[in-house]
Amino acid sequence: MTSPRRLFIDPFAPGWYHCMSRCVRRAFLCGVDRATGQSFEHRRRWLEDRLHELADCFAVGLYAYAVMSNHVHVVLRADPLAAHAWPAQQVAERWVRLFPVRVQGQIDLDACLARAGQLAAQPERIAVLRARLASVSWFMRCLNEPIARRANREDDCTGRFWEGRFKCQALLDDAAVMACMACVDLHLVRAGMAAELSGSVHTLAHNRLQADPSPPADVELAPVRGLADSGGLPCSLKACLGLLDWTGRQLRPGHRGAIGAEHPGVLAALECPADTWAVRVAGIERDHWRAIGAVDALLAKARAMGQRWLKGAGRVARLAPLRRAPAET
Repeated sequence: MTSPRRLFIDPFAPGWYHCMSRCVRRAFLCGVDRATGQSFEHRRRWLEDRLHELADCFAVGLYAYAVMSNHVHVVLRADPLAAHAWPAQQVAERWVRLFPVRVQGQIDLDACLARAGQLAAQPERIAVLRARLASVSWFMRCLNEPIARRANREDDCTGRFWEGRFKCQALLDDAAVMACMACVDLHLVRAGMAAELSGSVHTLAHNRLQADPSPPADVELAPVRGLADSGGLPCSLKACLGLLDWTGRQLRPGHRGAIGAEHPGVLAALECPADTWAVRVAGIERDHWRAIGAVDALLAKARAMGQRWLKGAGRVARLAPLRRAPAET
């Protein structure tokens, strides 16, 4: 049974989320349709470009994504507090970038400027748009709808392109964020479609390696687009790439990597045993549903949602002992 997003997505506080949308058709979203032989590889670029465009407009940081043959994964950090700090004119300009004024199918820049000015003078409307620009649901809506319309025009058909709702998981702690990022960036490796991390095209890890295969150790892990605040992740970009490569070796033993096979020290900062890390990464989608995190974090989230438990709490408890918070005095 589905649950309202508001139960596990806090619209007033920063948070990390893993979102996934799956194509509902028999034909592939991307890749080559085995029935007809038609290639849809060019649609991967549509999704990547749109993700970058949206990250520049919304109050989010884009940290990981993977465009697969029939679905897309996104890991982002939403920050409603940043959106509430934007002046009215900036909110209006960002909204008009998402929904520009078009004249005969072409964007009219003068009309867009005029529209932004009109919106900025309407405080009630600005309040609505400010909330939307900090919303994970609106982010995914603005990703999925244009892609669906464009694909329908290309296929000369109508109807659904995506499943009814995108899947969303709240990431409750640093270990959950890093495990989910590893899961998303290693999708092609795990599926046997890439032999190593550098070959995982149409993922954010591939883009980072293309930009700098060996970043300095002092470069922080920042989003590729969007808000730069990482929320205090205990990991540099170099350490993150090393963790990805090492994790890929555990999931697919023997494959060649791009960075190195040494044990990643970041696992100590995440308080995660190395012998269970790969199991956690592989179980992100299978073992969890609405939230991912340590047992105590999952139980606290369940209570906040009015539930007694969340899927995955038992699995995490078997992998690591419950770390209880100190008793109040």
